[in-house]
Amino acid sequence: MSKRYSADPTVAAAVESIDLDIEPGEFVTLLGPSGCGKTSTLRMIAGFETLTEGAINLDGVDISATPPNRRPMSMVFQSYALFPHLSVRDNVSYGLKLKKISASRIAEDVDGILAIMNLSGLADRAPHQLSGGQQQRVALARALVMRPKVLLFDEPLSNLDAKLRVQMRHEIRLLQRRLGITSIFVTHDQDEAMTMSDRIVVMSKGRIEQVGAPSEVYRRPASMFVADFIGRANFLDAEVEAIHGDGTATAAVLGDSLRVPAHPDVVVGDTAQLLVRPESVHLSTGAAEKSERATGDVGRVLNTVFYGSTVEYEIETDSGNLIASVSDPVAADVLDLQSVAHVRVESDRAWLLPDRE
Repeated sequence: MSKRYSADPTVAAAVESIDLDIEPGEFVTLLGPSGCGKTSTLRMIAGFETLTEGAINLDGVDISATPPNRRPMSMVFQSYALFPHLSVRDNVSYGLKLKKISASRIAEDVDGILAIMNLSGLADRAPHQLSGGQQQRVALARALVMRPKVLLFDEPLSNLDAKLRVQMRHEIRLLQRRLGITSIFVTHDQDEAMTMSDRIVVMSKGRIEQVGAPSEVYRRPASMFVADFIGRANFLDAEVEAIHGDGTATAAVLGDSLRVPAHPDVVVGDTAQLLVRPESVHLSTGAAEKSERATGDVGRVLNTVFYGSTVEYEIETDSGNLIASVSDPVAADVLDLQSVAHVRVESDRAWLLPDRE
């Protein structure tokens, strides 16, 4: 499906030829920077935007022309969108009343979802009497009580503080797994995407860059954009010397020849980029031996940042600056500024990418 907001063919489409299959009960996240098309995609699925081209099929039926209120979907909004003059119970029951369901059935369904969301004791409160997390639970309860086939999330956690966001994404994921509702979640927050999703759809400039499990898009990104957008990344210039049949390549990097997993589009003779995540860079002050699966260089510590559970170093080497992340460091082992360290890269956790988008 595609979406254009302008008839001018020189103006880029907001969404260009998106083709995506989502399995029943799957939790899929649309992830990307602002303006990448993820929200437009979600709004087309919900029926709030019309498609310029293509179709949306649900259980084999084209619902592209079906109005939003007729689609078996519920959306949880960023702003919660609660009615300020209604109680929690009345907010949650509002959609059921529009469907003219019997009062006894409404009471039963609302009581059930309030219990699941730990809101039973707050049923008679107004939204302004609730915390941000409680309001988000009400918004989620209102969506779930409709028993939708598809649950849509439009950056629902962005108004919460950092600690509450972590708690809520955990609760949402547990509830989604328990109920088995197919869910599509839009966010620009990588941590939300990585911790909540069965699959992540990484988007850029209206197109899909990669679809895969969180571990796949992190360890084996399909492009330089995905590699740089997902998580922290070091990129080292590498000259491709050989391609092997097992999906690896030999590349000249850090003053050595290193055999590493490689993207299928890597070509012998090309200049490529070796992706190395900070946790795969190891530092030592003593002598270190090189092996077939490790390479090394000597670097100088330019900066040290202590995060509590980790220490992050910026290391200057002849091949460029690297970020190294060391977990649970002992205080006595934290390297001083300007100290010299041997730098070792875990070759089997690196990823060789073509030096192009």
